[in-house]
Amino acid sequence: MSNIENASIDPIANVYFGGKCVSHSITLADGTRISAGVIFPMQETFGTAAPERMQLLQGRCRARLPGTNDWQTFGAGESFEVAGDSSFDIDVIEELHYICHYG
Repeated sequence: MSNIENASIDPIANVYFGGKCVSHSITLADGTRISAGVIFPMQETFGTAAPERMQLLQGRCRARLPGTNDWQTFGAGESFEVAGDSSFDIDVIEELHYICHYG
């Protein structure tokens, strides 16, 4: 997904973790919400409200998903899913560009 058509974007960025994660909220024509952003190298715990699918466009990270003790490595062209009302640990190895799909 490199081009998002028929969508509205919130021009005010969501900035988290002291500027290490920056994203924009996007609403697709059918009402679906996604966000597109970048996470700079860091290690942090992210909380989820709704289920999420992280689609990685560029970069590399390791993630420790809910219910596991092991780190898994992900890169461009891959994705991982996280249940709602949970959290996951992420270790960004290379600047990570992503689209997050909610629900």
